[in-house]
Amino acid sequence: MAPILIIGGGIAGVASALALQKAGLEATVYEAHPHNSQDGGAFLTLASNGMRALQQIDADAVVAEAGSSLRTMRVCNGAGTEVATVPLGDHRDPATRYRYLTRAGLCAALQQEAQRRGIPIQRGKRLTRVIEHRGGVTADFSDGTRAAGEILIGADGLNSTVRPLIDPAAPAPRYVGQRVFYGYSRNTGVRSDPDCFQVIRGAAAFGYIVTQQQDIWWFARVVDDELHRRDLTSGTPTRWQAELSAMLQSEPTPAAGIVEAAHRVLVTNAYDLADVPTWHRTRTIVIGDAAHAASPATGQGASMALEDAVVLAKALRDQPDPAGAFTTYEQLRRERVQANITASARMSAPDPTNGRAASRPPRSPGTPDEALTAQLDWHVPLAPPSRTRGP
Repeated sequence: MAPILIIGGGIAGVASALALQKAGLEATVYEAHPHNSQDGGAFLTLASNGMRALQQIDADAVVAEAGSSLRTMRVCNGAGTEVATVPLGDHRDPATRYRYLTRAGLCAALQQEAQRRGIPIQRGKRLTRVIEHRGGVTADFSDGTRAAGEILIGADGLNSTVRPLIDPAAPAPRYVGQRVFYGYSRNTGVRSDPDCFQVIRGAAAFGYIVTQQQDIWWFARVVDDELHRRDLTSGTPTRWQAELSAMLQSEPTPAAGIVEAAHRVLVTNAYDLADVPTWHRTRTIVIGDAAHAASPATGQGASMALEDAVVLAKALRDQPDPAGAFTTYEQLRRERVQANITASARMSAPDPTNGRAASRPPRSPGTPDEALTAQLDWHVPLAPPSRTRGP
C-alpha cells in the first residue's frame, strides 16, 4: 500500500501520523514552514478528551511531561466576587487530567515523538495541487517536487490549502466578534494554586494561570471590531498592553496589574469555520481546523483535533476502502464538532445589554461521554452510527 500523505505538521497532522502508524499504515507529513517554528506566544489547554485521545496513540506521557496539570476552574465577576469553582474534567485520573502548555510546546512534543518512531516529517513543502487518480493521489509542491500516496489528509489549519482544492466553494473563516490578547507576566504579586485556572468575566473575558515558578500565563477575549492585517503587523506589544490595561483599570480585579507586568503581549482576531459542506472527495479529506474550527471560547480546538486523528485512523483501519472510512469518520464527527463551534460562538457573542461577551455558567466540556469513549478506545472496532430508516 502506498503511503498516506498528510499536509500540515501541526497538532492534527502529526497526531494523525502517530495514529495511522499504530493502525499499521505508513504516513509522511509535509509541512509548509521550512523550520520547526510555531507561534510560541500562545498557550492552550488540553482537556480530558484530548488527553484520552493521546492515550490511544501512546503519546499522553510525552505531552503530560511537556505541560502542567489543571484541576479546577474558579470564576469571578468584574467586581472580583467568586461566582463558581468547578472541577476540570476527569481531574482525579493523572492520565486524563487537563494540561496547559504552549502550542509550540505541544507541537514539538508530538513531532519529536513522531521522529522517534521513524515517521518522516518533510519541511518546506508548500502544497500547490492535488490530483486524484485511479488507485491513489498525487501532491505537487511549490519547490517543484511531487509525492504520490494512497490518500491525502489535509491537516493544514484554518487557512487550509486543501479545503478549497476539495471544494472551491468552501466557506472562508468567519470573524466571531472578538480580539484575543495573550501574554506572560512576571513579578505580579498575584498568588494562586498552580493547578487552578482563574477566570474573570468583566470588561473582558480574562483567564490566567499562576505557574509553579509564579509566572502568569494569561489571555483576554475582548468584543471589538476585527483588526485589519496592517494593524496586526504594525501594532507593537506596548500598544496592545496599554489598550488592554486601560480597559481593565476600572475593575477591582488583578487583571490590569497582570497585563501591566507582562513582558510579552500579542493580539489576534478570533475566527471560526462552521458548516463546511464537503470534508472529502474520493481520496482527499480535511480534518481539524481545516474542516471545522471553533472560536477559542471553549478551549477545545486542540482536543477536537486529537479526537479527529484517532477516529480517522480507526476508520481507515476498520473500513475496507477510503470512501467507506471517510464516510464513517464524517458521520461520527460532524455533529460533535458542530456542537462545539456553536457553543463557542455563543460564548463569544456580545451581550446586547452591555456589548461585552455574554456571561454564561462555567462548564467542563472535556469529559467524554460513553459513546465518545468507545469511539476513541483503540481496542473497540469503529462502525458508523446507526441510521433510523424512514417509512
